[in-house]
Amino acid sequence: MWCCRAVRYAPSGTVRRTASSDASAQNVCLSLVRNHDKENFLCTLLLKNPERRSALAVRAFNVEVAKVSEKVSAGNVGVMPLKFWENTVTTLYRPPDGDARAVPDHPVIRELHRAVREHKLSKRYLQRLVAARANSNLHFVTVKQLEDYAEQAVASVLYLLLEVHGTRNVHCDHAASHLGKAQGIVNLLRSIPYQTRRSAVPIPQELLMAHGVNQERMVRNRPDDKGVEEVTFALASVAFRHLETAKGLIRTVPRPVRPIFLPCVSIERYLHRLRLASFHLTDASVMRTDSLLPLVLYWRKLRGNY
Repeated sequence: MWCCRAVRYAPSGTVRRTASSDASAQNVCLSLVRNHDKENFLCTLLLKNPERRSALAVRAFNVEVAKVSEKVSAGNVGVMPLKFWENTVTTLYRPPDGDARAVPDHPVIRELHRAVREHKLSKRYLQRLVAARANSNLHFVTVKQLEDYAEQAVASVLYLLLEVHGTRNVHCDHAASHLGKAQGIVNLLRSIPYQTRRSAVPIPQELLMAHGVNQERMVRNRPDDKGVEEVTFALASVAFRHLETAKGLIRTVPRPVRPIFLPCVSIERYLHRLRLASFHLTDASVMRTDSLLPLVLYWRKLRGNY
């Protein structure tokens, strides 16, 4: 005897609304990354689907968390917004039979939730992205402290992208760690010309003391100040060493995941412009938008040259 099982069909309108909601959430993530993280956006576009969608969700989450610390100038004012994102990460990892309504109805969170379930993303990396932004007034005594911050705030994204591609490999993680540190230091250097309203810049104190430069001189950033040039050179050199180490390790990385390391190209080009400008951070050639970057990224990906 054949047994029949009742099958429930969702109304067609529900399916359309769900598809429309998914497309809207994807567009929100894409716009966030494009508007606030342009170079990484260009790199992410060169990933293949379906990994590209999840990579954009991870980067959009990072943008949302970073925006909180950018808007907060001092004190603990930013604790509550960061607490929201911290709690959100916790809800994303509740068991499937938990209360689905606990996940906030937010386009970035919906996309990230899908990525977490689909790729089994590690909770600790998302937590590190939030924890790294807990102190909006970054203060580093040593270069090691800056490197640790870059490891949390930048390399964690790369670890998640590796997981999106189904890769959990110590050699890949090692390359991602060095690339994250290089990119984090370069991000700091690029932010200095835009911090003129602040009385201090997040340069490690040990570098300032070694070259006899104070915070005020770094803020003024005069082109004829050799001390400021030496501090910038020292920090750029740390970034360059991490970049070179990462590029060497990429040769041991499986070919399908190498496009994750395309940010090497943009970092390399920025450091090259900075060197040609004698390490003057506010030189026009250093601050301008790299209009050739999209073409260079595409060409380097085709050649597999990162």
